[in-house]
Amino acid sequence: MKNEMTLSFLAIEQNEALARMALTCFIAPLDPTLDELSEFKTIVSEAVTNAIIHGYECDGKSMVKVHATIDDRSVKMTVTDEGMGIFDIEQAMEPMFTTKPQMERSGMGFTIMESFSDGIRVDSTLGNGTIVTFEKNFSPVTEVSRMR
Repeated sequence: MKNEMTLSFLAIEQNEALARMALTCFIAPLDPTLDELSEFKTIVSEAVTNAIIHGYECDGKSMVKVHATIDDRSVKMTVTDEGMGIFDIEQAMEPMFTTKPQMERSGMGFTIMESFSDGIRVDSTLGNGTIVTFEKNFSPVTEVSRMR
């Protein structure tokens, strides 16, 4: 099965739930296990939250764009913002690093996305924004997987 979708929304925190739910519905035909679904929703949540909070500082004016494709049992997704960009990607991907300690951010977003996905790439340019691309492979549907 092949499918594709694009969703754009304002950079406000409430829209993280919109993105998470829309993408959860998008992958529903893959009949993911509960673990796969939970991991996927977490990846989406972390990537979108980063764009809203770090890319745009919740400005409520700028747009976050999410693009996803399904090819067989693999989902590829990009979350794009045209915000501040990341000064040092390697540092930003270090566990516990955060630029927003005053907001009680844990600094674990990229670490979580990396551990739950089957591949992640971050492209960023200061002043021009960030594109986070990840892939998630879903297991074949069997009677046993339906029972999990």
